[in-house]
Amino acid sequence: MFKTATLALAAIVASATIASAETTSNISNFVMEQDGSGDRVELGTVTASGDGVVEVYTFHKAEVGALVGSKMVKAGSNLDVDINFNRINTDAIALLKVGGVIVDTQEINFDSSK
Repeated sequence: MFKTATLALAAIVASATIASAETTSNISNFVMEQDGSGDRVELGTVTASGDGVVEVYTFHKAEVGALVGSKMVKAGSNLDVDINFNRINTDAIALLKVGGVIVDTQEINFDSSK
């Protein structure tokens, strides 16, 4: 009886762990849209494990610089996440934060020839 109860409890805990592992945070379907002005980023679908924020910073030589734009996201899938910002003369990085913790990043390379 004790072994059966222990195995059943272990199975329940394992399934709960698997279910929670499926809730991930990520910036997916990344699509960078430029309209010639270079002041908007379209991140596509952003999936967050909890309410959070996507922040866009300048990014040069692997160093995060100044915050140039942000958008709040809710737990779950956030479709068509667009972030507007003032034109910058360098690349950028998008940081997805949930509970103040960075859970995903996406580098944004601007084509300087446009």
